Amino acid sequence: MNKAQLVDAMAARAGLSKADAKKALEAFVGATTDALKGGDRVAMVGFGTFSVSTRAARKGRNPQTGATIDIAAKRVPKFSAGAELKNAVK
Repeated sequence: MNKAQLVDAMAARAGLSKADAKKALEAFVGATTDALKGGDRVAMVGFGTFSVSTRAARKGRNPQTGATIDIAAKRVPKFSAGAELKNAVK
């Protein structure tokens, strides 16, 4: 499912116009992004939790040359599915 299909599905389920559903989806994505940038977690009971994880610096290898390279530490977004979502997908 791509973004347009998700907007269509949200509009149909919530009885909204497609424009309103698109605004709602963009607001959710924006609010979630801002929270993660600030180091917060976004938890939706039953659905899952968005959080930020830190990857440590490590050594890597360039597959073309075989040379060892340094990969810097970084923060990455992470999603952990909730129990209801896991059971629904089974």
